[in-house]
Amino acid sequence: MSAYLSLSLWLVPLIPVLYVLYHLVIAPRFNPLQEIAGPPLRKWFGNHLQFVLDPTVSSKVHELYVKRYGRSIRIRGIAPWDERLLTLDPVSVAHVLKHTSIYEKPWQSRKLITSLIGCGMLAAEGHIHKLQRRVATPAFSVQNMRALVPLVFNKGNELKDRWLDMMKGKGVTEGIQLDVCHWISRATFDVIGLAGFDYDFNAIQDETNELFVAYKEMFEVAISQGHPLWTMITVYAPLINWIFRDKITRTVDHCQEVIHRVAGQLVREKTQKIMEAEKNRDTFKGRDLLSLLLKFNLATDLPPEYKISDDDILHNINTFMFAGSDTSSLTLTWTILLLAEHPDVQDRLRNELLSVSSIPSDDLSDEDIQSLYNIIADLPYLHNVTRECLRLIPPVHSSIRVATEDDTIPTMYPVHGRDGKPIPSKQSVTISKGSFVHVAVEAFNLDKQFWGDDSWEFNPDRWDCLPESANDLPGLFSNTLSFSAGPRSCIGMRFSLIEIKTFLFILITNFVFKTTEEKIVKANVVLTRPYVSGKYAEGSKCPLKIYPYRPARA
Repeated sequence: MSAYLSLSLWLVPLIPVLYVLYHLVIAPRFNPLQEIAGPPLRKWFGNHLQFVLDPTVSSKVHELYVKRYGRSIRIRGIAPWDERLLTLDPVSVAHVLKHTSIYEKPWQSRKLITSLIGCGMLAAEGHIHKLQRRVATPAFSVQNMRALVPLVFNKGNELKDRWLDMMKGKGVTEGIQLDVCHWISRATFDVIGLAGFDYDFNAIQDETNELFVAYKEMFEVAISQGHPLWTMITVYAPLINWIFRDKITRTVDHCQEVIHRVAGQLVREKTQKIMEAEKNRDTFKGRDLLSLLLKFNLATDLPPEYKISDDDILHNINTFMFAGSDTSSLTLTWTILLLAEHPDVQDRLRNELLSVSSIPSDDLSDEDIQSLYNIIADLPYLHNVTRECLRLIPPVHSSIRVATEDDTIPTMYPVHGRDGKPIPSKQSVTISKGSFVHVAVEAFNLDKQFWGDDSWEFNPDRWDCLPESANDLPGLFSNTLSFSAGPRSCIGMRFSLIEIKTFLFILITNFVFKTTEEKIVKANVVLTRPYVSGKYAEGSKCPLKIYPYRPARA
């Protein structure tokens, strides 16, 4: 008996060691991804993530990988057992994004998102995601989105007037230098505040509103200033955040308290107003997303199993705040920067926009503004410029999914073996449960084989005669993955396009944008953000010279 006890005492400490050895040495050898080609590693604990996730080099890396290893590529993740599939095959990507029950966001990503903005549509999976999307879809109808157009115009005009006042206040007639990224972000926060829950942050005028500061600080501090390694550690070991409460943790906690208090009160007040209107046999006329979500969710003919809680409503409003403000503001910032770098395109776009209406949009009624936007939305060159920027610099650089079961992913292109040669008759990639799949959004948007040899260049005219190969690519918007694809594609795409086109119309017809001497570079910090080269610690910035537009005299 003592011999068995002695043996057990020796074996118990070995269990975790054997577990680690199994995952480090044995399991990777049987991973089916080991059969396909991929770039080598110089170190056992090395990885390829720094190359495929850095937008300053990723386009060149992806091009090199395709030439050497084909379009189904094995890459190393954060550890030796973490073999992943990087697919640049259109059929494979379509399969992964379509089958959301098999390919979900990894729990690590969902946990990080939930810790900041709650379990809204960005973090939810399965039945919960379907339920939340079903409730939210009516709020994003074409009719409801068009009703928000005057609101967007009003904020665009407010930003224009603010910039003009700043020029007058400084006694400057020739223009000023502004951080366009910062100012556009303030404006889109105002827009999504009003469109999201009929709440005016008044951020264009000042940045003192309690709720605005809470959202802004949470997104800026937790996302833009967080250290990736520390973030990863706290995801796997959340207790560390409670033991070592650093500045970021304290800031997020404070911001969440403010959001739950102020935004939660807004949810309760609107719920009460809707119920009172129904009691009086009247209709609550709120057109903001929160009102529309609550009205749909409170409908008496909606089955109980289709209803979501007030907390879920708040989580999705937080999601709209993050996705609706940051993505649109960044796309607008990148577009204005590209126009500053290409003054001929800027002039051509301005001429098209000025041909629409000679009446200032701030002098128009809501009905006139909606009619004006209908014309603006269909302007061909504006649409080309918008599509080209979203293609060239998508807000989301790349995405990731994890297989919840073993699967066979179909391919369009040959699969290469470890020797780099195509495997005869192989038209699929086998993937095991728990393996990650990288969806390289930017790589698809910039792929020269699909878009042409000039695909890395800003050329809005390409959309007048797209290569046939580009027309077959998956994607919700113009054959790009900028708004994703499949059941989890961006629900707010229409609203984002309204924001982008409206702000471009107002700003380009009133200002001329020029570059400064500072070099702007891209960085993948959750979203693709602009930074001044060599000044990363100062945060996301895009300084440009802005001049009031003066028509040339005849």
